[in-house]
Amino acid sequence: MAEIRSVLQRCDPVLLDPRSRGDSEEPDSAEAASTVLYLTDSRRVQKVLWRQLFVLDSMMSLLEGLDSAQQLVTRPCPPQHGGGARGRWKALKVESRLRVEETETLLRSLQDRVQQIQKRRHTLTQLVQQLHSKKQQCEQLEESLLKAHNALQSYDRHLNQLRAESEAALSQLISWQQLRDELQVHVSVAQNTMQINLLSFSQSELCVELRPRPSSHLSSNELEPLKLSVNWSLDDRFTLQVSEGTVGLEEDSLFGRRSELSAALLEVMQCYMGQAELLSEVQALRSSFAIDWRPAQRLLVYLKSALLVCHLEVEDGYPGNGGARLLSVRRDGQTVDTSGLKPHKSVFSLTDWLLLLCSSPLI
Repeated sequence: MAEIRSVLQRCDPVLLDPRSRGDSEEPDSAEAASTVLYLTDSRRVQKVLWRQLFVLDSMMSLLEGLDSAQQLVTRPCPPQHGGGARGRWKALKVESRLRVEETETLLRSLQDRVQQIQKRRHTLTQLVQQLHSKKQQCEQLEESLLKAHNALQSYDRHLNQLRAESEAALSQLISWQQLRDELQVHVSVAQNTMQINLLSFSQSELCVELRPRPSSHLSSNELEPLKLSVNWSLDDRFTLQVSEGTVGLEEDSLFGRRSELSAALLEVMQCYMGQAELLSEVQALRSSFAIDWRPAQRLLVYLKSALLVCHLEVEDGYPGNGGARLLSVRRDGQTVDTSGLKPHKSVFSLTDWLLLLCSSPLI
């Protein structure tokens, strides 16, 4: 057997002990499967080798007992015995089978342990991730708590400031209530003398309506009333503004203190009365012609047709100390020659021009 082991040692040392492969690391499932395959192939190879070695051992024993080569030819075949190399071969075969079964059992156990280790590793990874998530949540909660604490302190300061402002606003409200009572008295007097109607009143806004007095040239029903709004600020100042929708009056704003409100109303009323005849005429012309009055430019735009547009300018002091003149006539964006239009009098009013433009065949 020493000679056999020596031969195997020279040929392939792995055949002596297939389990000694120099792999000290713990195998995984793939390595375990390759080990089983390797042991199965090694067992098949060992079976063939052991049969060959048995024949070789028998031949060597026979040759060792011969004195000459002639005896090899004349000597009868030795009887077969249960012992010897074949018995050792069978014993080794049984031992090898036991070792294979034991190895397979160990491999299955090792594979189960590897799976358990992988499951535990996966569980541990999940626990670590959950712990990290909990840690982040705790940090976010701490940050939110700090922000809420800072916000609470800020709200406390803001609340104290609002309390001080509310006390100041309350005192201002009392003064405004006194002002309201005074204004109501003034409004009642003004309604009887200046035809001023109170539309609405609040703590911050006053809306009134001014109606011009009837005159020899203008009745009170020919012109829409002038609507004004007065807005109050915290510093006891006002903003007087012409409301939208007033016929033809240029929208403008006046500013000042409370004591200057009466003078501002009188200024607006005088401006309105100075343009009363002009605005009344514009209002009357709107019922018969497609016009657009632009008070800032003192310009009247007359749309005779979808393509023909006429522009008329009103001079200052109209209609008493000024007239209206034709600026341009445009057809589809192109200027039309108006030299053929000859007014029959030197001073033409807006109504005269619109009647002339409407009936003229030259444009």
